[in-house]
Parts: sequence; C-alpha cells; structure tokens
Amino acid sequence: MLEQLTYLHGQPAVTGVLKAAPSDFVVIEDLGFEPCGEGEHIFVRVRKSGENTAWVAGLLADAAGVNRNAVTWAGLKDRHAVTEQWFGIHLPGKGEPDLSVIESDSIQILEARRHNRKLRTGYLKGNHFTLRLTGLSGSEGLEVRLQAVAEQGVPNYYGEQRFGRGGNNLEAAKAMFGGKRIKDRNKRSLYLSAARSMLFNTVVTARIEQRVAHTLLAGDCLMLKGSHTIFSEPEVTPELAARLASGDVQLTAPLWGRGRLASQGEAAAFEEAALSELAEWREGLEKAGMDQERRPLLLRPEGMQWQLEADTLTLSFFLPAGAFATSVVRELIDAREADHYGETHAHSGE
Repeated sequence: MLEQLTYLHGQPAVTGVLKAAPSDFVVIEDLGFEPCGEGEHIFVRVRKSGENTAWVAGLLADAAGVNRNAVTWAGLKDRHAVTEQWFGIHLPGKGEPDLSVIESDSIQILEARRHNRKLRTGYLKGNHFTLRLTGLSGSEGLEVRLQAVAEQGVPNYYGEQRFGRGGNNLEAAKAMFGGKRIKDRNKRSLYLSAARSMLFNTVVTARIEQRVAHTLLAGDCLMLKGSHTIFSEPEVTPELAARLASGDVQLTAPLWGRGRLASQGEAAAFEEAALSELAEWREGLEKAGMDQERRPLLLRPEGMQWQLEADTLTLSFFLPAGAFATSVVRELIDAREADHYGETHAHSGE
C-alpha cells in the first residue's frame, strides 16, 4: 500500500534489508508511568523474540489460570522482532501466579507488578526503536537524508502491517461495506481500522503532492504538541504560522467517521477533494458508527541517532503510540523486508 504514496524527501536511492534477523528490529514499550504496586491487575513486562503478541498472551493466560480475554496488551508488536512489551492480567482476589513457566529461549519475564487499572490498547506513551538496516547498496546522500528526517520528520503514514498481506484487510473491509456480515468483533475492528487508515494516508499524500505538508491552509485543524487537543482557525495568521514553525502545534488529517470535519474552509475543501473518489469507503465507516477524529499529518522521530558503517545503518529513535517505524525507514532507504512468512511456526498464528 505504501508504494503508491508520495515521499516527503523524494524517493530514496539507497536500497537495503530490514529485519534480516529479529535482533535487527528492537522495540521497547514506554508506558509513560509506573504500575502503582497494588490492585486487581498484574502488569507483566515481557521480552520476546520471534513470537507474536497474541500467542504470548495465551501463554500468560494459561499460566495465570484465567480466560484468554483476561489478558490484554497496550499494542501489537511485530513477531519478527525483539520486543519488550507490557501485558495486563486481570486477577481479582487471586494471589501471584508463577509466570516463569512460560519462559524459554524466546520469552523472558522481566517484571510483574500490580496495578489498579486495566491495561488497554493505546495505554502507553510510545516506543523506543533500535533498527539495523543491512546490505546497503551504498551511502551516497544518506547522511543528508538522515539529517532531513531528524529535522523535518516523515509522513505519518500507517504502515503496511495495518492493511494485511497484499492489502487483505482492505479487501475484507470492502466486502463488509458491501453487505458481508463479520461476526468476529476483533476482525471487524481490524477491517474498519484498515479502511480508515487508507483514507488518512490518501489525504496525507495529497498534501505532500500539492506541496502543502508544511503549509497552513485556512481552516486547518491543528493539534497541540504532546496532547490530543485540536482546534481550527478560519484564517491563517502570522501567530499561527509561527506556532506551526516552532512545533507548538501540528497539522492534522482526518480519521474518517460520522459528523462534520474538524477542519473548515479551504482545508476542509482540500480534504473533501482528496477523498472525493472514495465515497463508498467514507459511507461505510460512517454507517459502522466510527466518529470523526484527527491524527498528526507528519511524524518527527524524537532523539534520533544513527551510525553508518560499511553496508549497515544502525538507527535509534522514539515514536509516540500509534506511529510506525516503517514509515521512518521508508523515507531513508528503499528497504526490502526479509521474507519470514515461508517459515513454519506452529503456535504463532502467522
């Protein structure tokens, strides 16, 4: 799906490989708070390699003697990576389970602490990434591109994983909007998210194509930095432009749903025009009960550092929850992801 989207810094010339090994893609969750130490939930920090989130959740449920739906997580993590992520286990009135029984060469329990609230999807500050891109075809222009990404950011595109292999989730969403009934709530949610993400990406790429990704349009919907507070002003003022340039506010694009666009005037007209040929997708999301929301147009990796040696680039940065590291990589190199899908994995579900 990303192949059709416009680059902010131009298409990269350097090619390379992403995830040649799980250790080439390291993700560490940051909840943004510490579990309080008491309550009917246990927060468990797990380090895993080559295992998917749902499979580990099932192991934790078995070890704790609870139903699978009593185990939650803040965010799904790629199976073909080394990740440290949090799981929540609802254990009202029960003692501490022995979770060490699930440990193996690929799964380690790092920490387990009580908390008084359920761990929900998106219930985290963000993720720290350390990536190793290998087999680079060269390095010409790469240093300049790295600096540009660090300073100006990248399009906040939803990554390929949101759409499923070959866009399967979008195909399923289209069938659902055409009348096919999806009984599984999780699958339904997945398909709606894919459709919504596709519309968002469409608006973002249109702004880049029209060279207004960094430019205020009259009526643009802005988001305050570090919050989800949004507002829209009918006119472009020097003060507003200065706040955008300083990073105090961010341009946003719509996550489609019911209700009026949060943008107005010229900006709203731009967004409507960008999505004019996708009316059936918009209507499908509205009928499914999704509400209008907003998401930042651009994504700036925080604390970005890199080391370039021979044919390998090691890269580290922090992204807020919901952002995709692959969208950062895409602006740097033309990356081919190592094909792990031919492998068999009896309990991964992938």
